[in-house]
Amino acid sequence: MALKPTIYKSKIALTDLSRNYYDTLNLTIAQHPSETLERMMARLLVFCINAQENLSFAKGLNVAEEPDIWAHTCDNQISLWIDVGEPAFERIKKASRLATTVKVYSFNSKSAIWWKQEQARFSDLSVSVFRLEWENVQALALLVQRTMDLSVTITENSAYIATELGECEVSWSPLSIS
Repeated sequence: MALKPTIYKSKIALTDLSRNYYDTLNLTIAQHPSETLERMMARLLVFCINAQENLSFAKGLNVAEEPDIWAHTCDNQISLWIDVGEPAFERIKKASRLATTVKVYSFNSKSAIWWKQEQARFSDLSVSVFRLEWENVQALALLVQRTMDLSVTITENSAYIATELGECEVSWSPLSIS
């Protein structure tokens, strides 16, 4: 019998000072049985960083042909494809043909090694790549609850997250911008 995902609900008061974007997000996020809390929270944060109309979580780990997060146009074209982690070059090459904008957010302790190996190959693609600071993502994962009220304030390359369990700051750096 297959394991079922764990469902988390979050209410997020989002303030993105860099984009003058303010919203209240009510998100339901499914943690795949093979997914860590760090990856799930990285997905949640990346959603906030890129928040816009028509943005949604895809089936991600359950469907290899879909990203973690995406947005579609009114005519169902993929306008934004976001992968969280260290995806294979071929996957991102295919994504760059399918979507107008492609972004990758690397987040774990092996990010530097992955980027060193893939950087030259990614340079030919129209893809933006960012690295979330691993220690920050680990701190964010400590704030997880099945039902969460979060306040997320984004400015430049940093997000300040506050919950009833505590607070943390997660920063990221651009590795390649297109």
